[in-house]
Amino acid sequence: MDAQNTIVINGNELPFTPGETILQVAQRNSIPIPTLCHLKNATPTGQCRICVVEVKGARSLVASCAAPAAKGMVVLTESPKVIEARRLVLQLMLSSGNHNCAVRVSDDQEWSRFQLDVNQYDQSNELCPVWGDCELQHLAYQYQVSAERFPRTDVPYPMEDINPFIVRDFSRCIKCGRCVQACNDVQVNNAISFGYRGTDTKIIAAEDKPLKNSECVFCGECVQACPVGALVEKNARYRVRPWETKQVRTTCSYCGVGCQLNLHVKEGKVVKVTGVEDVAPNYGSLCVKGRFGFDFINSEERLTTPLIKEDGEFRKASWEEALSLTAEKLGAIKQTDGPDAIGVLTSARVSNEDNYVANKFARAVLKTNNIDHCARL
Repeated sequence: MDAQNTIVINGNELPFTPGETILQVAQRNSIPIPTLCHLKNATPTGQCRICVVEVKGARSLVASCAAPAAKGMVVLTESPKVIEARRLVLQLMLSSGNHNCAVRVSDDQEWSRFQLDVNQYDQSNELCPVWGDCELQHLAYQYQVSAERFPRTDVPYPMEDINPFIVRDFSRCIKCGRCVQACNDVQVNNAISFGYRGTDTKIIAAEDKPLKNSECVFCGECVQACPVGALVEKNARYRVRPWETKQVRTTCSYCGVGCQLNLHVKEGKVVKVTGVEDVAPNYGSLCVKGRFGFDFINSEERLTTPLIKEDGEFRKASWEEALSLTAEKLGAIKQTDGPDAIGVLTSARVSNEDNYVANKFARAVLKTNNIDHCARL
């Protein structure tokens, strides 16, 4: 092994490529280092200080997500000093805002008052909307910390829920910056950034406008990147918990890019959509249609029975009657005017498999290439 390209992590001598960070080397070798602010394919910031490690000879702990691996470096990822630092950061985060995820140990009047205040703020008597799916909560349990060490501080910014897609809950924001990186570095929409200073720091759109009045295109990249309950899909908030759903992978049908989706299905209904990460072509990213345009699936306005128009009015018909009539009409047009007189219009709101069958039907049966689909939301 070339000593010029190796570092030692927890006693393991590991090769690295120049330019790799300590975190990347550890992850590649299945050595866990917790992170909150780190976002793949974005510039590392070391903002949250959860990923700190102890490096032999360094005067202080090092943020592994931003520190490049170097020859002869000796790293400890779970030393007593590292664990204590992570616990302190977690306690500070939990003491600010409405983190009512059962990581507090008090059973007194102060705790009851806190819960009642949060319930009133959330307009719900349930625990945090991302309970069970929150990276901060997971780390709090892992490092066995609670929020009692420091006095609780309130967040002065009200919840923003006036747009149709995303709820911005500033009381649960840990200011990790992942949403900003997702918007600016990954999607390059540049719709949000850090605003104000010190304890008043806030993630803002331009001029601190609501998202609906900003440059936001509602792709939802920020929601998927958020590690806590600060950004949540509006239609899924308090409607679904992660253990209540099963995920079904499929391909988005709105356009020809072929983005990979995870449909979160509860009781036979799609309640949420996320992008499949680390898979081409979208690598987790989606547009507003792909992420939020699924309500039509369970719409009460959907037709469930074929309709035949007679004398300007629609009447219900059986599938056998409707298909027979359609075949008769198409056959007559083809016989009289030729196949190019026929056009087939499908929909982005049906499955890819249905669109494939329609394509084969148009080209192989009707003998026409006149087929397209409507991709409106």
